[in-house]
Amino acid sequence: MHITAEEKIELGLKDQGTDNQGFTDRESDGETLATADLQPHTEKEEEPEEGGVDLVYALNDRPPWYLCILLGFQHYILAFGGIIAVPLILAEPLCIADNNVAKSQLISTIFFVSGLATLLQTAVGTRLPILQGGTFSFITPTLAILALPKWQCPSAGPEALTNGTAALQQDDEVWMSRMREIQGAILVSSLLQIFLGFSGLVGFVLKYIGPLAIAPTINLIGLSLFIEAGKKSGGHWGIAALTVCLILLFSQYLSKVDVPMIAYKDKKWTVFQYPLFKLFSALFGMCGGWLLCFLLTVFEVLPSKADEYGYSARTDISLDAVSTAPWFHVPYPGQWGVPTVSLSSVLGMMAGVLASTMESIGDYYACARLSGAPPPPTHAINRGIAVEGIGCILAALWGTGNGTTSYSQNIAALGITKVGSRLVLQTTGLLMIVLGIFGKFGAVFITIPDPVIGGMFLVMFGMIAAVGISNLQYVDLNSSRNLLILGFSTFSGLVLPTWFHSNPGIIDTGVKELDQVIVVLFTTHMFIGGFFGFILDNTIPGTDKERGIKKWRDSVGLVDGDANSDLSCYDIPFTGRLLKRFRFLQMLPFLPSYKNRQ
Repeated sequence: MHITAEEKIELGLKDQGTDNQGFTDRESDGETLATADLQPHTEKEEEPEEGGVDLVYALNDRPPWYLCILLGFQHYILAFGGIIAVPLILAEPLCIADNNVAKSQLISTIFFVSGLATLLQTAVGTRLPILQGGTFSFITPTLAILALPKWQCPSAGPEALTNGTAALQQDDEVWMSRMREIQGAILVSSLLQIFLGFSGLVGFVLKYIGPLAIAPTINLIGLSLFIEAGKKSGGHWGIAALTVCLILLFSQYLSKVDVPMIAYKDKKWTVFQYPLFKLFSALFGMCGGWLLCFLLTVFEVLPSKADEYGYSARTDISLDAVSTAPWFHVPYPGQWGVPTVSLSSVLGMMAGVLASTMESIGDYYACARLSGAPPPPTHAINRGIAVEGIGCILAALWGTGNGTTSYSQNIAALGITKVGSRLVLQTTGLLMIVLGIFGKFGAVFITIPDPVIGGMFLVMFGMIAAVGISNLQYVDLNSSRNLLILGFSTFSGLVLPTWFHSNPGIIDTGVKELDQVIVVLFTTHMFIGGFFGFILDNTIPGTDKERGIKKWRDSVGLVDGDANSDLSCYDIPFTGRLLKRFRFLQMLPFLPSYKNRQ
């Protein structure tokens, strides 16, 4: 789901971070509602104060089980587009573009791990209703790693046609070896995120990061993926354009159209208005394009030969993926083998880890506001970042080819549905785990035609690039200093990777490992843009107002909260007595007993 700037302001969100991440504008929050004061409402009560949140169910409330399942499935659908995009993007560089079994297993695995990470974050992390899923911050360094000469996909030889079984086993080893390299890079680099969280260094790191470092970093995540969107859309531009038009129709033109729906409440049937198109715009757009491709395939309008234009829009190309997929496939750690670790891959992936950390912090403040909780204290922020690092390690062990991060489209849904219950998101996590076990469920998504996926990518990646640019709202764009930093960092992030790709083997220091480190770092768009933006912004003289530092920090939430707020909603369950018993635990910045609770 894609959210306009006006809608984000209505929901208390700001355009920040990747994956449509949101930050709260806490300057206009007004009085924050304490969780203990919020109870489920059966009828309309007095209007909340300006900036407040009128919730049906607040953070600690427990809706009925059937409502938890319904709302939990809704959150699952909202995150569907972002999560499924990750394995579809990685399929070609992992050399499984034609391996439907591997793709379906990868889809099942990423949903399964996303469910585990969601349960972990809502139970012991920030304990806010935040859904965890795949992140585009990890895709750019992943593509840079897989672009190294040693990981280029081999061409199919004549022996592949004569010995099918042996060729299949060889193909599995080809893509699994690449997956193990990505697993090792994520596994080690995620230790940095865990260290930043458990040590309490998150605030210290962010002190030196401003909008001029964040804008090119996030902007280049979207811009660097234009090739992937073009490849998918190029299979049939008409279908891709239709998918884009449908998503725009539902998310923008029909966003304020409420659909009357019937519900059974208080022993009677009631009619209520529901923003159906706004919540499910990406799903409806994709399903509309998918349905048209199905009809064109059934009536043989699309060509039946693989070398003809439009063939990739057929829905019967990958039907064997559904028939051959097992009914049940339980993902497990090490299913692709033991992860391999190389210095170049780890350093390149750390750029994705830092970007993911920055985008998640603002989400915590946005989620707290929309779920009726007070602004999260320091220990909750630290613990949330550390748990995200643990979630990335789980993703590395299971082998999703990606990490995990918070999803702001699901945070925005809290403001629309007025249900901020933690239990609902925990139900979503369970649903993701259960559906991730059904092998045929993941295989169904393989049948989505490439042009439909390409249309979704056009909108999604464009939004990511725009979200990066939106950080500049805090910066003085009349300053030649700022324009120089922004232009040079962004342009360098496009030029250098392109030059390195056009000149393979140009780096030859005599040390193979050092060559790989240089190539991976300088072919990672977001690393170059963020690096130059960070260095220039902190070395070229400029006032905090000119750089937009103070205004940006206030919007992110890096200010002290209300000392009188009830912060018990952020306490870790079943640990109260233990924390009171040992004084040294008060010195750990990720525990509720931490003396500096603000």
